[in-house]
Order: sequence, then C-alpha cells, then structure tokens
Amino acid sequence: MSAIDRRPPVRRYEHGSRVPGWDDAVDLTKPPATVPDPATTPVPEELRRAIEAEMAKYPDARSASIPALHLAQRHHGWCSPEAIQQVACVMRLTPAYLTSVASFYDMFALQPKPRHDVYVCTNISCSLLGADEFYDAMCHAAEGHGDIGVRGFECLGACDIGPMASVNGEYVGPLDLDDARLIVEDIEAGRPVLEHKQLRRRAVADAHGRVEGFDGIAPVGQEDAVAGSPVSGPVNPEETP
Repeated sequence: MSAIDRRPPVRRYEHGSRVPGWDDAVDLTKPPATVPDPATTPVPEELRRAIEAEMAKYPDARSASIPALHLAQRHHGWCSPEAIQQVACVMRLTPAYLTSVASFYDMFALQPKPRHDVYVCTNISCSLLGADEFYDAMCHAAEGHGDIGVRGFECLGACDIGPMASVNGEYVGPLDLDDARLIVEDIEAGRPVLEHKQLRRRAVADAHGRVEGFDGIAPVGQEDAVAGSPVSGPVNPEETP
C-alpha cells in the first residue's frame, strides 16, 4: 500500500464542499455587527502596535487584514473570537468582516490548534520527489508532541526545493526522511528549523543570507556566488573599475 493510500481521505461536509459552514443559514435574530468599542475591548499593547504598523503600509487599512490576523493568531495561538475582536477594534472593522477573511484562508485556525505548524507540500512536483513518504515520516516524528501539528498542503509554491515544507512559516527543503526527526528536535529546542535548508538562506532569495554548505551556494566571500550582488562583483567583467 502506498503512502497516498494510507493518507486519510479529505473530509467533505454534507453540502459536498471541503469548506465548513459556507452555506450555513444566517441568524437574523442577532443584532447588527458593530465595530468593537476601544473603551471596553482590551488589546495587548504589543499586538496593537504590530497591527498598526501593518495598517500603515497600505493606503486602505483593510488591506492589512490578512497580516493583522496572522499577528493575532501568533499571539493567541489561533483566531479565537477574542483575537478577532481585538483585531477588529484596532482596525475599526466589524468582527464579521474579519471572520469572513479568516474563514476563507485555511492557514487561519478558527478552532484551537497546536502551537507549531508543519505544512508538508504534497502537490504533484513534491509528491514525485518523495513528499508522500516524508509526510508519513513527519507524522510519525511528531507523534507524542502535542504542540506540533502536521498537515498535507496542496501547494506552497516552492517546487524548486521539493520535497519541501513550511515550518511556522519558514520554507525548508529539499527534505529527506531524516529531516522529519530534525525538524521536531529543532522545534522542541527552540532553534531555527533546518537552518542550512531554509529558502531564505539561498542566494537567489537573499544575497546576504548565504550559509556555507547549502547545495548550490558558495561560501560567503566567494565572489561568483551571485552575479551582480553587492558581494559578488559586476555581471560584466568589462564593468570592473
């Protein structure tokens, strides 16, 4: 039996969708949604400042809804009613508006979840490179660690480092089976996860974030690492002063 055969089937709801609640009836007896009153809605000051910093990046503050919800989820552990109420208070939006955003994207949790998220990409490119086997290994490695949640994910958009995963938002890959154990060890120890395999460390992503020993990346100081980068010299030798 293959890893794909062992994977539990995708849950579908009575209406046939994978998305819960999209056709639930509206409760017309509820009062109209209102923006929370700052006088009666306490918001942690650190969270408030972080949300306001995101709002300042956009001409329309509503554009910061997604990063603001991520901040609240990181602070509370999930997008609890309290968390959404606090974001709504700072952004001067209704909780209903933010709930509609949070319920659309499946990286937001509207129910309590483990503190650490491991999303293993199981789409076709990663699957052909062994992602299904890695998913099984990751689930096995995380057993008994209630603060680590493992999910298969349709596509994380990093096919060039497949098989890969997102660990608390950090993209890592290419992965082998032993990396599952190392990911759990790094999380439990509070270390950066698989630092030598982080996408951000690749020269193509950050010319200043290179790590010696990462496949395809020259050690810092080697001038042919990234053509045209501040540390690699000009692209055209004729441009040399």
